[in-house]
Amino acid sequence: MDINDNNTIDGASGRGRRVFEQEAQALIGAGERLGCAFDAAVSAIMVCKGRIVVTGMGKHGLIGRKIAATLASTGTPSFFMHPGEAAHGDLGMIDPSDLVLALSNSGNTAEVIGCIPFFKRNHNFLIAITGSLNSELARHADIVLDASVDREACPLNLAPTTSTTVALVMGDALAVVLLEERGFNVDDFAMRHPSGTLGKRLLLRVSDLVKPGVNPVVDERAGFDLAITEITRSQLGAVSVVNAQGVLTGIITDGDLRRIFQREAARGNPSVADLLGHVVRGLMTVNPTVVSPGTLAAKALSIMEDGPRRISVLPVINEQRHPIAMLHLHDLVRAGV
Repeated sequence: MDINDNNTIDGASGRGRRVFEQEAQALIGAGERLGCAFDAAVSAIMVCKGRIVVTGMGKHGLIGRKIAATLASTGTPSFFMHPGEAAHGDLGMIDPSDLVLALSNSGNTAEVIGCIPFFKRNHNFLIAITGSLNSELARHADIVLDASVDREACPLNLAPTTSTTVALVMGDALAVVLLEERGFNVDDFAMRHPSGTLGKRLLLRVSDLVKPGVNPVVDERAGFDLAITEITRSQLGAVSVVNAQGVLTGIITDGDLRRIFQREAARGNPSVADLLGHVVRGLMTVNPTVVSPGTLAAKALSIMEDGPRRISVLPVINEQRHPIAMLHLHDLVRAGV
């Protein structure tokens, strides 16, 4: 196809827009039909002592997997059970305390209907998301959520499109309302997503990132040459400066080194040896920005990037303001914060 053929592109995009419009209209209609059944479904899930077992076949099964994953990640223990595998032993995964959420647009999907006798004998509460309120699934369900659509977005009215979208959003609606009912917050979400970006930002703390035993420190009465030695040895690009009581009073960084040499050269300092003999107290940056071990890693990153000037190292101090570690920007980058 010639990508410069505007008529072809406009024709495709126009048909695509109609799909969006049709599915959006179906969602609005399904939302307007929500009522007592939805309220009852939320209440039933809230009092469930077991897990939510989501099941469905074909395209609705794929939607069911997503609903189960969303429920589980937002505070409602849940898993997906394939109805075809269920008849070959997977029904054994279901405890009588579990609640079943079954998806079927027709409400007559053979594999799903075949599981109903077990659900009944096992005393499982059954919620149906279906497009047919007169189906077998609807007839046996304790609660029926109406996910019916006038027609599919597929021009043949065959491929599950609009119906799966409505089922998906019905599941999302349940998950979001349940999340709110449980008082689920960002910390709860992060606990369930420790490897994700959000989890790292909300869980990782400075103490999780600093290298144990790597803590460059010099006394403020020491010579400048010792400070340079400590910066080189630690490979962190900085050294904390403390007074006689071990309290942090300043810092010298790689950037400070360059500025010190430039300043002394401008003053006509006769030799590097003279400069190296200077006392650290007269060369350090006083009152440096610091963090505590319990500071969130994301907060430390914000301090480095959003302060008056960008910095790459932060002394880590305890309650007595003694430096106990040094956090480098690279530590945050490696952790994926």
